[in-house]
Amino acid sequence: MKRILILLVSYVMCLVPCVFAQENNKLVTLSKQIIEAKTSLDLYEPFAELAKIYYTENKYSDFTEYLKSLQGKKKGLEPFTNYYIAEARYFQLKYLQESQGWDEYFNKGNDYRNEITEGALGAITAASIKEPLNIYARLLLWRFHKDQEDALKDAALDSLMQGLAEYSKEAADIQVVKDAAQALSGYGEKGKSRELYKIYADKLLASDIKDEQLRDIASDFYKKDNLELSESLFDVYIERITKSLPKEKLVPELTALAKQFAWKEEGPSDPSYAEKLFSQLEEIAGGEAFDEGLMYLRAFNLEKTKDFLPAAVAYIKLLGDYPKTEYSDEANFKIGIISTYVERDIAKGRSYFEKLADKNTLSPQVISSIYQLGLLAQWQENFDKAKEYYNTALTKAGEDFQETVTLAKERLKEIKEAKPIEYNLKTFLDVSLKDEYLVYEMTRLDLKAAPYKTRIEKSVGISSHPIVGESGCFQVEVQYLWSGHLGRALPGLEEAQFATEYIHSGSKEVNLVVVTPSGILDRDLVMADIN
Repeated sequence: MKRILILLVSYVMCLVPCVFAQENNKLVTLSKQIIEAKTSLDLYEPFAELAKIYYTENKYSDFTEYLKSLQGKKKGLEPFTNYYIAEARYFQLKYLQESQGWDEYFNKGNDYRNEITEGALGAITAASIKEPLNIYARLLLWRFHKDQEDALKDAALDSLMQGLAEYSKEAADIQVVKDAAQALSGYGEKGKSRELYKIYADKLLASDIKDEQLRDIASDFYKKDNLELSESLFDVYIERITKSLPKEKLVPELTALAKQFAWKEEGPSDPSYAEKLFSQLEEIAGGEAFDEGLMYLRAFNLEKTKDFLPAAVAYIKLLGDYPKTEYSDEANFKIGIISTYVERDIAKGRSYFEKLADKNTLSPQVISSIYQLGLLAQWQENFDKAKEYYNTALTKAGEDFQETVTLAKERLKEIKEAKPIEYNLKTFLDVSLKDEYLVYEMTRLDLKAAPYKTRIEKSVGISSHPIVGESGCFQVEVQYLWSGHLGRALPGLEEAQFATEYIHSGSKEVNLVVVTPSGILDRDLVMADIN
């Protein structure tokens, strides 16, 4: 053993000056730990530290040469050397792509790919299914095939999932399960990822973890934007505290969690999960659990998940419980928009617009509501009434609210010249309000604003992701009919997304109808709030 160690240290001493001399002592120490390791468990840490040293300097070939020198030096190293040769070549190919090292990439790429598959398969064969290394090798092999989108990716995924199922039966170290779940999630394999997070959570919970520790771990995953695992653990935590905590302590805890997951412009959030918590809170404590701010947050949260009808109900409840709420104008306007264009109820929508139109105190929503009343009257061909509303909007607005003023002037010009409403806008009105278009339920466009809430003169991105069926080998031609409060932008028919700015505050409704050669695909709307 001493002779082997001396030879290995001598090899490292010779190699290090060519690589990075400052790591000389550390490499020697790690090599010594590897040779003296009594069990495979003692090998994980030094190999990981070695990899970190070489990867930091992008010395992938040097690392593989070092690993090959270890093979045969000691019994039991093969699973680790095989795995890390495969991993090093995997990262090397990615590095060559990123750094555009195309000469090496094309000259040696196939050799590196062979080393990846041979090394990973060698590690899987040499390491027991009870060893984390076996699973990491399966994960690496799947990532390699998935990156290439080759014919072996599905088989590699099946192998990974089967290996994890077997490994997790008795394994005490479940870190590899979490790592695999996170990797699958990153590749869009949400279903498989959830399966593994469930296994991880079950293992964690089987360890008699205390409620406080469980909450801390769930919160840590939330901070790391690992929402799937965080929510799985919070579900169990909530189930526990619902049985153990008195109501006066349970309500504040659920409230804090709902606020944490509710929609926000920055940081992790899951509005759907937040609504689940809001519903639980309502079941436990009823309306008394919701103050004005929390009621508004719930309504706003629902609106931003495009659950428009429940959002309208929440806004109505806010107005009922807090008639003088600071959110009154915003809530009334949004209920009007949702009632009219989502629920297709003109009379209901008009009633909310009229509440605002009758106010003496002006706000962006007041002027927009008067404009909406004029627009509905014009669409119903009640032109005298439409002109009355538009002129009222112009008079009340004065020099303010110029975005809405401009729209009102455009509509007045149409009436004066006996022209129809601008095509994009009229199409949206027709599809939203005529019975013959009831089949279009706002489910196929996924219209979003980013950010949903911002300040004047700040950029807002409006984007749509229509679900269009395939048409043989040809890409379906799509036209985007944008209308509403578009700010400074004038998006064209071929633009699925655009950036804009608003010069006045308010709730800005953006409308969209998408048309394909076979006809209308769907309609949608989104509201951005400008302060």
